[in-house]
Amino acid sequence: MAAQANNLNGAPRLQQRYRDEVAPRMLEEFSFGNPMQVPRLTKVVVNAGVGEALSEARALDEVTADITAICGQRPVITRARKSIANFKLREGNPIGVTCTIRGRRMWEFLDRTINAALPRIRDFQGVPRTAFDGRGNYSLGIREQIVYPEIDYGAVNKVRGLQVNIISTARNDAEGRRLLELLGMPFERTQ
Repeated sequence: MAAQANNLNGAPRLQQRYRDEVAPRMLEEFSFGNPMQVPRLTKVVVNAGVGEALSEARALDEVTADITAICGQRPVITRARKSIANFKLREGNPIGVTCTIRGRRMWEFLDRTINAALPRIRDFQGVPRTAFDGRGNYSLGIREQIVYPEIDYGAVNKVRGLQVNIISTARNDAEGRRLLELLGMPFERTQ
């Protein structure tokens, strides 16, 4: 009853699960001396590259609308840092969007990604276990934005991919992997 009453106060479901189940279990498994050493999620960064924005101006607007619907906040337009003649790219041209999510929106986004979007991927066998960066942060590529329930399939002009980076305070990949496993990330099975 106490957990249910605490959830009524507005904590997202995944965050509540982290507090009640994941943090105590990791404290025990990794033998941390202090509960503050338990890894936690700090932010999620969602990126989408829009190479065709150079020739088609509407493409950037469409991707911005999609990322806004998926993340719940407006993304920032990223611009080219330097000119590349072969790609007809000049410094300052808009080439993508990025959105950094923290706090409540981060927990809700991860919950939707794990429980709603990933299972909708065709022939889904799990997310790769090798996409960690050595410091416990995870990078996930999603090939179609239409796996998110917020995107109206009929209104999509072109299917585009996006990159989801999950940043944690884990010190190594083992801690980061275990944190995501306990949160419900569907990693691929090893043979």
